[in-house]
Amino acid sequence: MRLGAQTLDGRLIHRQSGVKLVLQYTGIPPSWLDKRPSLPSRNWLIFLSVTSSIAGYYIYDRQQCKKIRKEYVAKVQHLSKLPLHSMELPRKVTVYGCKWPADEEYDRSIKYFRKYVKPILVAAAVDYEMVNGKRHGDLADRIANDIKKRRRVEVGIDPPPFNPMNLPQMQPEARRARELEGGIVIVGRPAFKEFMAGLKRGWSDGVEIVDKEERLADILADDGHFDEVDSEPAAALNLGDDEPIPTKSKLAPSSSPMSLFTPPHLKSNTPAPASLHSESSIPSHLNAAPAAIPPHPSILLVSYLNHIGLSQIPNMIWEFFNERPKVRSGAEAAYRLVVGETRPMTAPEPSVFAESSDTIVDPTPAQSHPTDATLLSDLDFDKDAEAWYKPSLVKSFHSEIQKAREAYYAELPKKLDTARALARGTREPTKDEQSYPPPTEVELRAERMKKELRWRSDEAGWDIVKPDAPVAWDERFRNVLHVFVTPSPEREAGFRAQAEEIMSKIQQKEEAEEA
Repeated sequence: MRLGAQTLDGRLIHRQSGVKLVLQYTGIPPSWLDKRPSLPSRNWLIFLSVTSSIAGYYIYDRQQCKKIRKEYVAKVQHLSKLPLHSMELPRKVTVYGCKWPADEEYDRSIKYFRKYVKPILVAAAVDYEMVNGKRHGDLADRIANDIKKRRRVEVGIDPPPFNPMNLPQMQPEARRARELEGGIVIVGRPAFKEFMAGLKRGWSDGVEIVDKEERLADILADDGHFDEVDSEPAAALNLGDDEPIPTKSKLAPSSSPMSLFTPPHLKSNTPAPASLHSESSIPSHLNAAPAAIPPHPSILLVSYLNHIGLSQIPNMIWEFFNERPKVRSGAEAAYRLVVGETRPMTAPEPSVFAESSDTIVDPTPAQSHPTDATLLSDLDFDKDAEAWYKPSLVKSFHSEIQKAREAYYAELPKKLDTARALARGTREPTKDEQSYPPPTEVELRAERMKKELRWRSDEAGWDIVKPDAPVAWDERFRNVLHVFVTPSPEREAGFRAQAEEIMSKIQQKEEAEEA
């Protein structure tokens, strides 16, 4: 095809090709069709090189993550192909997670488990149940109460769980054996501290289960914040029977203002818990802590670190583009649980601990030359992660709660005066109070109960997970608690041989069915 022709005056006229001629009539500007490609400018080259490098590193990291996960899935997936009897249940583990200090997203540790540990367990046909604490101390309270309920059933105080449908259930021995075959997964050091604290409390305290609200109501009954000052005239005290709310002048000497103003949801027809009285209704031989602890499911300790705060943003960015260590760590932890090799949990010798009446002091972690028992202790699991807690939280946790408590009680008398004046009709409500009625005295008591319950629970929970708090330990745990460890070469070789045997049997069965 000729691209041009020469005229009589020597000028060369370029003829457009067929494609250009067609595109010209589509409305595309001719300058676009005549544009010649050129190298990008310096700024564009910098931009493209940086973005392509970042995108390439991100894609490479995610590809390697898939490769690592696929490698460990291939090691354990033969267990999911084993036949299971109709009356049998798969292996089941319990996963414990809790709130990371200063993180408002309380289930972040459970999300870590789902993303990095769960895929390997699912590939190995291991069932799981997740338990998460929303606030500091919730996990410890739940574990302690679960152990107390179990102890109450075993000593005969409470009946076994009710079975309304008369469904077939496992015998207690078989159920306990299934629990021991499963295991416990603990994600992060805060969950480990709460787990050990709840475990010790459950096996050391009595078997009575005390309602927190009932106990706190008994403690706050005589604190004086809701006492009414007797400053009214004598004539005003002699009111008729239509007095809206009884005052101290109308109460019998034996009556308690707390009992009359207790919110309805705090009142109960059942007797008060045994611990609120001088004598316990449970016999002492049943209420005493056992001398030995029964066998306990093995524990899998999963390392977990959560970066919180502006100063840790560079670490967050680095972890976003470098997830391979997390994927490998989670896969290795799940692989340890699936293989099932364990050893007793190590802890310092009793002489290392300085015991007080109720607590155990940390075994001198600040020594320049710590003992071998301290170095090899499982109680130091993930201790380096505590250095990443927000310094402001560590320094001011209790002080912030105290400031909130002082501010609330400074405003409480004014709210009480308004509620009592409106209830007794000593003054008319304002327009704003008619549109938005202020809380009554009953509502104020319920609000105070809710706030105090949260403040005290947060303080008790923080005392468990704070960096300078030791991990709870009881000598009865020694040689009873076991942890999953990296399989030895002999155990791993046997696991691989088992996998090959199972896969060969499945292949032979498939070939026989095809034949």
